[in-house]
Amino acid sequence: MSFEIIATAAEFIQFTDLGVGPVALDLGFFQIRWYSLSYLVTILLGYWYLTKLLNRPGAPMSRAHADDLILYMTLGIILGGRFGYILFYDQELLALDRFYRLWEGGMSLHGGTLGVLFALWLFTRAHKLSYLRVCDYIAVCVPFGTFLIRLANFVNGELWGKVTDVPWAMVFPAADEFPRHPSQLYEAGLEGLLMAAIIWPLFWKTDARYKPGLLTGVAALIYGMARFSVEFVREPDVQLKWLPEMTGLSMGQWLTIPFLLFGIWLIATAAGRRQRVEPVSGSNSVA
Repeated sequence: MSFEIIATAAEFIQFTDLGVGPVALDLGFFQIRWYSLSYLVTILLGYWYLTKLLNRPGAPMSRAHADDLILYMTLGIILGGRFGYILFYDQELLALDRFYRLWEGGMSLHGGTLGVLFALWLFTRAHKLSYLRVCDYIAVCVPFGTFLIRLANFVNGELWGKVTDVPWAMVFPAADEFPRHPSQLYEAGLEGLLMAAIIWPLFWKTDARYKPGLLTGVAALIYGMARFSVEFVREPDVQLKWLPEMTGLSMGQWLTIPFLLFGIWLIATAAGRRQRVEPVSGSNSVA
């Protein structure tokens, strides 16, 4: 640890001076936390945007399907995110008195993604829809979640970065007295804003939606590259510090590698899956 950084920590941005905290609204008898709110708003915005996407020609499902899908997506995000975090990061959360306390954090984006993919498989199988094409439309809605949830991580003062002396470093009191990378904001920008800047024009301005798997692949590749890169300046979970010390890569990076490979494969093979899209029953959308 650099003595210079320790000595000048007070010169850096103090997280406590930002006036933010984990609670969005405190009614005394009831609290609404930013973390819970980020998931709720993600689901609502995602549903709203999906209905806009379905108005374009070639939609893989009807508005009625989208109404049914919201329940599948909600369960996939919450259960997948929670079980993923327990499996990959903290098995102690299996305790009955801790498992349900989602508002305190402990959700994995990798787990949430797997949960959503499984939920979509169940949904498309039940409704006899194209799995990859429905995934593509959901992928276009992903930036809402990756942006808002990372902002919630920042407001919670959690998942901070490694010690640094860059001018925008912040001192997170929950970590220690040293200035650190605000890695949550890096991820919000890359996984959220950058992904939106790329994937939204692909949907609206090109024929990407007619190539099953292309938009899903783009989302997976952007997320994978962003997460893999930011992990180099993000402090690993305390209980998993042994992993980067032993292998050179953090748990987040190891879990991201399959996303990168899957995304590259989907993009490379998407043109071969291009198809004429017929209107879905119950939808006015036509190719």
